[in-house]
Amino acid sequence: MLIRKAFKFRLKTNETVEKKLSQFSGCCRFLWNKALALNLERLRNRQSILRYGELDYWSKLWKRSEEYGFLANCHSQILQQKLKDLDKAFMDAFDKKQPNKRIPRFKKKGLDGGFKYPQGFKICGNQVYLPKIGWLRFFESRRIEGKAKNITISRHAGEWYVSIQTDYEVEQPTHSSSKIVGIDLGVIRFATLSDKTFYKPKNSFKKLKRKLKLSQRKRDRGSMHMPRKCSQPL
Repeated sequence: MLIRKAFKFRLKTNETVEKKLSQFSGCCRFLWNKALALNLERLRNRQSILRYGELDYWSKLWKRSEEYGFLANCHSQILQQKLKDLDKAFMDAFDKKQPNKRIPRFKKKGLDGGFKYPQGFKICGNQVYLPKIGWLRFFESRRIEGKAKNITISRHAGEWYVSIQTDYEVEQPTHSSSKIVGIDLGVIRFATLSDKTFYKPKNSFKKLKRKLKLSQRKRDRGSMHMPRKCSQPL
């Protein structure tokens, strides 16, 4: 059985690295918001939204432009992944089977930072290689299991974290017994099994009926000896 699991660690950073991480995070947030605004405008004009392939084409034009050329400093794969996430968010919003569906929202600076590497990264011990950033060390608080599929960089409470998502195989759990039995609950018989075994009702009330009766009598006798409050004359 295939298990997918994420291992999250705090990165060891310095001022130069944090500046680069913030730059990449800002580029991803800007691209998400710009592509989202473009699709929302199309929806207002009763036009079909742009899917990932079309948005990726526009992002390449923006990177070559003078106004949005700063996007070229960011790794292309994390920008493409951000557009794929937006495309999926729109598809979920229009999926009638999705509970609590809603239109994607704009990302805010300081609250929605983060980006994902779908490939190109490397992991060696307590170090991770991020394309266009380099090798970074992290606090390896536990052993990583399985094969790394992707990694996500995020920021929380002023600290940067790496989340490594892995896949690994585990044995399918099996019960020690191979027998199967059906249970039918009733009134006269508490339970009747499919192998004709049955269990009588516990009759808990009958067993405790006398004890309950004695307790009630004791309570009544105690209330008889309690002093009564005299009512004041009108």
